[in-house]
Amino acid sequence: METYIHNALFILFQLCFIVQLYYLISNHSRLARYKPAEQLPEVLIPVSVIISARNETKNLQENLPFILQQNYPDFEVVVINDCSYDSSSDVLDDMQREYPHLKVVTITEHDRFKTGKKFALTLGIKAAKNEYMLFTDADCRPASVNWITRMAVNFSTKAQIILGYSPYYKTRNFLNPFVRFETIKTATNYLSSALNGDPYMGIGRNLGYTKTLFFSQKGFASHMHVISGDDDLFVNQHATADNTIIEIHPETFTYTSAKTTLSSWYRQKKRHMGVGKLYKNKHRRILSFDAMSGFLFYILLIIAFVFKYEPWLALGLFAFRLILQLVIYSKIFKKLDGKDLIWYLPFFDIIYYMYLNVFGLIGTFLKTTQWK
Repeated sequence: METYIHNALFILFQLCFIVQLYYLISNHSRLARYKPAEQLPEVLIPVSVIISARNETKNLQENLPFILQQNYPDFEVVVINDCSYDSSSDVLDDMQREYPHLKVVTITEHDRFKTGKKFALTLGIKAAKNEYMLFTDADCRPASVNWITRMAVNFSTKAQIILGYSPYYKTRNFLNPFVRFETIKTATNYLSSALNGDPYMGIGRNLGYTKTLFFSQKGFASHMHVISGDDDLFVNQHATADNTIIEIHPETFTYTSAKTTLSSWYRQKKRHMGVGKLYKNKHRRILSFDAMSGFLFYILLIIAFVFKYEPWLALGLFAFRLILQLVIYSKIFKKLDGKDLIWYLPFFDIIYYMYLNVFGLIGTFLKTTQWK
């Protein structure tokens, strides 16, 4: 009986190994081979940049000028001042005097009607004068003055959705390496899937789509009751192989600061935990297989050593997978400004799959009631 159980567990270990190889070779290797266009294009497409901000005085002061000063011939910036009670209004008033292409939409708090980010973004989109829109957050700063140019050129194709990338600044904080690692792994998944013809999510810190698409699909109506998901749920529902493109030139990155404490990081993740269960069924299955196979791979590897059942064969499979990860991820991490993290891979990969399963379970039962 004991031998039967060991055999069954080792077969399961090998199946997890095969599933993990599938994700690496079939999906992630596409991103490793992908090369963004280097030459700066000439683009004349009118663009609206949409930013929803609630109590973001400091971030608006520090980051908004970098967006308003973009090297682009025809653009406006629409900032939705969403029920702020700090000095955001004063900051925006001052900036409007300096930058005529800044438009401010102000939402005031109502005792009976509590607004969320999706409501704010909807008002901002309605106020935007242009068909082509880029989205970011008040705490984000473009990597260069060419952010709009390199993102907007993708609208010259038949693309209606542009998936960008938003890394975290590198700091000495103890959480920073793993937060950056998790961000790169998440980006690896959704960017690779888009390249594979099956886009399933995007991030609101760096995203683009058309006004026509938004209103033809009734905006966020189908998930307005969910606090999060203005970015990934919208993309999950409406992105296709034909209408979606990725953009990962380093000049298009929008940088932001990572949370510095476990509690603040948890609160941030809590807003997104319950969104995944609303993805399309096929995307939930794909993500679940990756999360479960990765987690079980490590658990069963440990069991093989503890019970001394084919430990060297198990170690060989682990080493093979790790080498393949290093070969593929070294290229991806370099593209996504995380080459310093590649040597954390053996340790962080275990934590990452534990994190996916634990937080995924929490997200199944968790409900959040505010976006800020």
